Amino acid sequence: MPEHKPSPGGHKGAWLQSCYPFQLERKRQFLSLSGIPLQPFYTQDDLPHFDGQKELGFPGEPPYTRGIHPTMYRGRLWTMRQLAGFGSPEETNQRYKLLLSHGATGINSVFDYPTLRGFDSDHPDAEADVGRGGVAVDSLEDLHLLFEGIPLDKASVSLVTCQPVGTVPVFAMYLALAEQRGIPVELLQGTTQNDFLLETAVTIGMHTLPPQYSFKLSCDVIEYCVKHVPRWNPISIAGYNYREAGANAVQELGLCLAHGIACVEELVRRGLAVEEFAPRLSFFLNAHNDFFEEIAKYRAARRLWCRIMTERFQAQGPKAKKFRFHVQTAGSALTAQQPLNNIARAAYHGLAAVLGGAQSVHIDGYDEALCTPTEASALIALRTQQILQHETNVTSTVDPLGGSYFVESLTNEMEQRVEDYLGKIEKQGGIVAAVANGWVHAEIADSAVAYQRAIETEEMLVVGVNCFKVEDEPPVEIFCSPETGPRQKSKLRELRNRRDGAAVQLALENVRLACRRLENLMPAVIQAVKTYATEGEITDIFRQEWGVWDPPLPL
Repeated sequence: MPEHKPSPGGHKGAWLQSCYPFQLERKRQFLSLSGIPLQPFYTQDDLPHFDGQKELGFPGEPPYTRGIHPTMYRGRLWTMRQLAGFGSPEETNQRYKLLLSHGATGINSVFDYPTLRGFDSDHPDAEADVGRGGVAVDSLEDLHLLFEGIPLDKASVSLVTCQPVGTVPVFAMYLALAEQRGIPVELLQGTTQNDFLLETAVTIGMHTLPPQYSFKLSCDVIEYCVKHVPRWNPISIAGYNYREAGANAVQELGLCLAHGIACVEELVRRGLAVEEFAPRLSFFLNAHNDFFEEIAKYRAARRLWCRIMTERFQAQGPKAKKFRFHVQTAGSALTAQQPLNNIARAAYHGLAAVLGGAQSVHIDGYDEALCTPTEASALIALRTQQILQHETNVTSTVDPLGGSYFVESLTNEMEQRVEDYLGKIEKQGGIVAAVANGWVHAEIADSAVAYQRAIETEEMLVVGVNCFKVEDEPPVEIFCSPETGPRQKSKLRELRNRRDGAAVQLALENVRLACRRLENLMPAVIQAVKTYATEGEITDIFRQEWGVWDPPLPL
């Protein structure tokens, strides 16, 4: 007989025990992807102490369960922010313009592996990765090429997949670019990802900064933006990437909120008032396969963050309590087998993000399990967003699933489990300590193994992978990334020959002094990139002064 968690009494409980035909169910137990038991159906008996006014409220009002704006998509549609980045800055610039010309409403700039990890394109360890997985950026000159013809004072730009070690110099280049164009930085709108867990717990690479210093750089960017770039979102806490590495929905949100708590604590320690910086904190979440669990996750996130900011940090203004988030559909859920099926997967993921109230969305291209998206797949992904916005009518009602017995029960359960998970992180000494001692690595690794085991044992069915397979699949077009390394190396040689070497060295020494004094690095790095110091030259100083870290990876 299937396992069943009976409801807490009421007519439903009695009926389940006496009348419900459990023997006819397909499985012994129905669980969400995060392991939450799912009942056959839900009634008001599953919400015995539910206070709609307290736990739901109205859209745009605490606890923001129903959305952070009163009108949500009836007033303003979400930003369609499709990722783009490959090869050289010139090539990626053309992809930006293509997407914008077809209706994208924001730029989502993804950088190659050397750039996000703080290496120049001519570094020996960068040889195989230049222009792979994103655009190669080495100096301020590359930023000029990357954003040629794009009005920075009008465009909303996300500088994503940059860990703090890469965020500091690349964002400094972006600010210097605006200054050289005569655009006040006060007018710039956008986001830096700037997540220290990416460097220390997720996309771990060579010569990683110790967690405390990676976290310091991240908070330097937040502090600088609060004081000088007021419309910029200086961090996008990347639960998406935690999920892609193997975390489940509860872990994704728990790690996100713990990271947000650590940022608030550090910025308060630096002397900033919560109301000054909290409105600029933003989050980046995944939209995975479990449709209703994902929606419940977004709703629980808003409620939890509102309570954390109100009760723990005594935030007063509404903007400081709002959980603002971008969603990307799950790349890890896409399959290399029968890749056209990914169009349907990504559409369902995107619908969950919208029903959950996201502020901006990226929908993956169907070929992203195989390669960088082709122009065709990138446009299909953009069209998927446009169909959601203009053909489905899901934008006409705020929080259309609010009040559903199932969705409210699942939201409550997600909230409780995330609260419990936050307690576990607190016992580790907070998120920075939990990274440093390897606890986060072990949590994500264990979850990833469990997910993969479920696929291999066919406990979890994945169409085209372990069921409904096709022997002779028709081929799809594969995007071939252009050879970028030689061109970037040549540009670096020319740059180093014609720039003012003495000015560069003086600026780099100022960066070194700021590192030793543990000052905010942003002012010194901005001055350095203006002399055309390269990203790698700047980050080498970080590593020389603060050392590198051998992560305690789980066995």
